[in-house]
Amino acid sequence: MSDLAGLFEVPWSDYRPDLLDALRRTLSYTVVSFVGAVLLGLGMALLRLSRAWPLRAVAAVYTELFKNIPLLAIIFLAYFGLASAGIRLDVFTAGCLSLVVFYAAYLSEIFRSAISGVHSGQTEAGQALGLGRAGIFGHIVLPQAVRQALPGTNTMLVDLLKSTSLLVTVSAAELMSEGRLITSATFRALEVYLVISAIYFALCYPLSQLLLLLERKVRAGVPLSPWRRRRLRAARALLAQDPPATAVGADVKAGAV
Repeated sequence: MSDLAGLFEVPWSDYRPDLLDALRRTLSYTVVSFVGAVLLGLGMALLRLSRAWPLRAVAAVYTELFKNIPLLAIIFLAYFGLASAGIRLDVFTAGCLSLVVFYAAYLSEIFRSAISGVHSGQTEAGQALGLGRAGIFGHIVLPQAVRQALPGTNTMLVDLLKSTSLLVTVSAAELMSEGRLITSATFRALEVYLVISAIYFALCYPLSQLLLLLERKVRAGVPLSPWRRRRLRAARALLAQDPPATAVGADVKAGAV
């Protein structure tokens, strides 16, 4: 019992500024890496759907390569491997680069499946309206593909946030690295890593629930764009002001009788 009583004696107030800074760095890694992974993943998905087989081959090799290499190995290659080849990256750049190339491989498969899932009749309808390839993709294919890709993309975002903890191996000054430093100073590993785990849970669980709520709204047909939501509200208000055509027709008949 005396050993257990001594577990919770870390002076957390002394480490609060460092923990807040580590939290900020963790969120920075997550945001920058996720944006980069989405952009690169979308580019790879478009290459996989290209009519030119060399482009499809390059994208396929990239996707299969990074899907089958552990993230930790990619982190070591980006930070230690490139440095031995004369390319020295700072910790933040190497960490973000590792997360981007790893998660872009998975996101490219999600995006490719979502784009392929849009019915070909939608493209034909756009062509019938005189839209070009860019217009068809931007106004017809992409909005529908986003709805289909949202569940998988949300899962990748939460997983990426948790994977930032692997950057402790290159001393990235994120939450896990700060936990290791506090453990070295206090020798209270159980308490420290329980708190670090609780912080990750406090980040990931609300995020996953917010993303789940977003998925439900999308499935219910709620527009993602604020501009589209305003247009929808304006259209509903306009319909509410105008009398239905059937009611007008009934009034005309009643007057004729």
